[in-house]
Amino acid sequence: MRKRTRYSLLLMLVLVAALVGALYLRQKAPPEVARLLPESDAIVYANVKPLRLATHFDKTIVTRSGDFQRFIDATGIVPERDLDEVAFALHRMDNPKGPNGPVAYSEVFSGRFDGDRLARYLASLATAKESYAGHDIYTIQVGDAAAGGGRQLRVTQLAYDMVAASNMPTAEQIHSMLDRARAAASPFAGSSLLSARYEDVPLLSSAWGIGHVGLPFSEGGRISVMGLQLPLAEDTTFVASLQYRGSVRLRVEQIAPTEADAARSTEALSTLLGLLRSLQRSGQGAATDAAVTQAIESLKVEQHKDRAVVTATIPLEMLKQITTPIAVGAADSAPTSSVGSR
Repeated sequence: MRKRTRYSLLLMLVLVAALVGALYLRQKAPPEVARLLPESDAIVYANVKPLRLATHFDKTIVTRSGDFQRFIDATGIVPERDLDEVAFALHRMDNPKGPNGPVAYSEVFSGRFDGDRLARYLASLATAKESYAGHDIYTIQVGDAAAGGGRQLRVTQLAYDMVAASNMPTAEQIHSMLDRARAAASPFAGSSLLSARYEDVPLLSSAWGIGHVGLPFSEGGRISVMGLQLPLAEDTTFVASLQYRGSVRLRVEQIAPTEADAARSTEALSTLLGLLRSLQRSGQGAATDAAVTQAIESLKVEQHKDRAVVTATIPLEMLKQITTPIAVGAADSAPTSSVGSR
């Protein structure tokens, strides 16, 4: 009897240890939507749920365009309500003056979707349909091809709660995402960039980016944000993250080739930060809101070995201000933007 009791206790301890181990590995693993992305120059991920809970942006009253409202009526998808997670792969384009510009995108969305209604809607827009790995891929023409601005958006449903899209010129990326989904990869699978850099993302980050995340802001080989040119090249490797702790903790790390390079970046960014604060305090800057002022004052630049690290605290009020224009702006987007158009 005592032996059976000991064996039962031992079995229970083994099961508890296995459960704890599985939970730990799951916590350390990249999110599934990011693991499904193809090879790329950068990855950006966001967990929309805590942002929605903190700001209630899904309650924002939005005046929608006719096209966007028709998308909602046809699919039943309200992005600010139904979207839970998003992951974007950024692909540098060889021809920055082509239809995609300097960057193309592949994307995975997770949330609450009515698959049948979405499929009917995509079929109504598609110029072509391909069957691959048991899934339908819809090709949608975006922009005016005759005017040189057209590009193709490929969209497919990976699962009942996941949609993938890519506006790359070929179907290679959308095929890759379907292959990854079909393989039911392990928690540590994913692209080479994800494998190499995800361990640098701080634990419990609600949003993060790794790789050349400055690509969408590239102008003439440099990174420009809101007209302000940063002293960093467009191919600089970053690890950026947001953690919600009542307020939002922003952390951006530039991974430099050497410690000397990191020191030069730290000095240049510190000079730029000093200029920004001077403009703001003198009233010449665009930032006059108290929450924005608080965020600027919290900015700090430090060097950690081969990394230049910028940190800031974003007040919740500022977060609400940022998310409200996003919800309103979505109303003026083309309906295909809700399934990945860029």
